[in-house]
Amino acid sequence: MAGAIIENMSTKKLCIVGGILLVFQIIAFLVGGLIAPGPTTAVSYMSVKCVDARKNHHKTKWLMPWGPNQCDKIRDIEEAIPREIEANDIVFSVHIPLPSMEMSPWFQFMLFILQLDIAFKLNNQIRENAEVSMDVSLAYRDDAFAEWTEMAHERVPRKLKCTFASPKTPEHEGRYYECDVLPFMEIGSVAHKFYLLNIRLPVNEKKKINVGIGEIKDIRLVGIHQNGGFTKVWFAMKTFLTPSIFIIMVWYWRRITMMSRPPVLLEKVIFALGISMTFINIPVEWFSIGFDWTWMLLFGDIRQGIFYAMLLSFWIIFCGEHMMDQHERNHIAGYWKQVGPIAVGSFCLFIFDMCERGVQLTNPFYSIWTTDVGTELAMAFIIVAGICLCLYFLFLCFMVFQVFRNISGKQSSLPAMSKVRRLHYEGLIFRFKFLMLITLACAAMTVIFFIVSQVTEGHWKWGGVTVQVNSAFFTGIYGMWNLYVFALMFLYAPSHKNYGEDQSNGMPLPCKSREDCALFVSELYQELFSTSKYSFINDNAAAGI
Repeated sequence: MAGAIIENMSTKKLCIVGGILLVFQIIAFLVGGLIAPGPTTAVSYMSVKCVDARKNHHKTKWLMPWGPNQCDKIRDIEEAIPREIEANDIVFSVHIPLPSMEMSPWFQFMLFILQLDIAFKLNNQIRENAEVSMDVSLAYRDDAFAEWTEMAHERVPRKLKCTFASPKTPEHEGRYYECDVLPFMEIGSVAHKFYLLNIRLPVNEKKKINVGIGEIKDIRLVGIHQNGGFTKVWFAMKTFLTPSIFIIMVWYWRRITMMSRPPVLLEKVIFALGISMTFINIPVEWFSIGFDWTWMLLFGDIRQGIFYAMLLSFWIIFCGEHMMDQHERNHIAGYWKQVGPIAVGSFCLFIFDMCERGVQLTNPFYSIWTTDVGTELAMAFIIVAGICLCLYFLFLCFMVFQVFRNISGKQSSLPAMSKVRRLHYEGLIFRFKFLMLITLACAAMTVIFFIVSQVTEGHWKWGGVTVQVNSAFFTGIYGMWNLYVFALMFLYAPSHKNYGEDQSNGMPLPCKSREDCALFVSELYQELFSTSKYSFINDNAAAGI
């Protein structure tokens, strides 16, 4: 085999390949922008205040906010006083979805945030570091007339962070506090048509439970789920791209194994990148339509984390292997300083995800952000990962600078070369620079996508600035990853052209005849490019020619 395809393919053919990839990239953006709806939908729910006057509230009884078996309701808390209804008898009931609608497995997940409407009262103010304790029961059913089946029952504590803008005087009684939204519940699958939440606020003055939390008037929820239409488009893209990447990956490795030399580090890393891309592409989400797999969100995070780690590691190694004066090439140990922070950051994010979504597999109401220790632990993981990410970019920028500096130094020697050799090197340098710019663009878009997706998820959970991420961004970035990996495996696969090659290194000679190759070898030794990446000839190859 000769050198890589990127070194031997004509400029015309490379332009055709690049044009085709560009067309597919545009299509990836258009699929999200013109066909798919928005990635997610937010639905507001207002709880209904039901009355549960039984002596033992812990016995199973589900209170429906509406319908044929609706509960005994009160309009507001003031109505409970003349009816001698205690706080422990009030149940805030929420039916999911809204009337005349059904949930669908195509929604993939449900995320809920909670907003408390708390009125100011002089004799019942919110004390400092107040905590509201909720007794929450979650049930489901698949038929509008079937019995409810309990899915979860937990005590859910949440710390209140509220402010009161007006002076705390009698004339301002009844005005509402401004309270931060609270993370409430997250479920990794939507396997049933109907869900029911019964929320109780038990009061126990001796144990200081729900004392000093103000007068809670209403409980409002915002439910966020993935759009079914977007899910279908997403699954279709995965189904289409999986065989495409798998076929090019098999083809690429087959060409590598046909070489008379063992694979070099860069070839192994490109193959590993193809494996990670295939792993994230496999559309196992299709099974979530028929099975109640609540771990799919966690599994998706793990797959994406593996791909991120592999992609970031590849960019470091890709730059390092193209540094012409790099003496430690082709050894993964030479990159431990750069790859180490990536591994540490990835591990921190994995632990953080396990502490959050791992626990939610058994308790959908759990959130690591609800306790001081959990918040500090989560922030520590995020800060360490952020520091590692900054170190990574510093290493990457330094290596890119070195690569381009070396290229500039080699370009000054080109005028002294023969025409054949000069044209060969000019073509290689131009193609490498262009591929490096594409790599940097892909890296920038990946970082932007990661940050925007994290900020958006943060808005769902903690409030803050809204970042609108439309479907075109998701499908476009996902398509970009696949096209980038496809292009790497295609362009860096060994070429089938067998003119002038060094079988010991597997690198091509820019000559077509035996005489041209002999002349090229002579010139090459005279100019002593012994440290260059493009010094393809050794003593054995020269002796063979």
